[in-house]
Amino acid sequence: MFAIAVLMPLAVAAESVCYGSTWNGRLESGVKLPSKSDNFVSYSALAETLGRTYVHSEVREIMLVSYKWLESELPGRVFKYAETGFEGGGSFQPHKTHQNGLSVDYMVPVVNEEGRSVHLPTHLLNKFGYSIEFDARGRYQEFEIDFEALAGHVVSLHKAAKERGWNLWRVIFDPELQPYLLNTKYGEYLKSNIQFSKRRSWVRHDEHYHVDFDVACRP
Repeated sequence: MFAIAVLMPLAVAAESVCYGSTWNGRLESGVKLPSKSDNFVSYSALAETLGRTYVHSEVREIMLVSYKWLESELPGRVFKYAETGFEGGGSFQPHKTHQNGLSVDYMVPVVNEEGRSVHLPTHLLNKFGYSIEFDARGRYQEFEIDFEALAGHVVSLHKAAKERGWNLWRVIFDPELQPYLLNTKYGEYLKSNIQFSKRRSWVRHDEHYHVDFDVACRP
């Protein structure tokens, strides 16, 4: 099923070149992510206008293949990507990384009180979603983290990266909530293939998960 998705035509993007590391690097020919498609949206039209949704061209292709696979793997689920980086990379406040086009934040997929997959609200009043705090069971107001959708998304990113000859370096997500991912049907795959950060980061990473892609960069 996944191989079929990989063969589907994707928009042709300029070939990017990344330099250095996610925390000390830059990017040439960064490409802008699409604002939305059938099962995903950007976290903010304003952030797009400010140029905060650029990535390495390989990361863009991996993401698009991933979302296409999820249409059939998890139909009816919707996803939202968040901060990525600038077109030319470099310092990307308030983040310590996101400097060479290989870092992407994703807002956690959620369900509402009726159990329907919806987008987590992201706007100026909640710092575009980054000020949201989920409890120890993954709940916030009328929303609950859809751990199966989150786990499936990480799996899809890993498979898409491997198909293109790359990998995922790490995934940062609140260590206290990680066991819920491992209890999904994707748990064994995650245990065998994904490197999750085991220590709490400088920000909690409960309302979003940070993915660093392992794509070759120049020094």
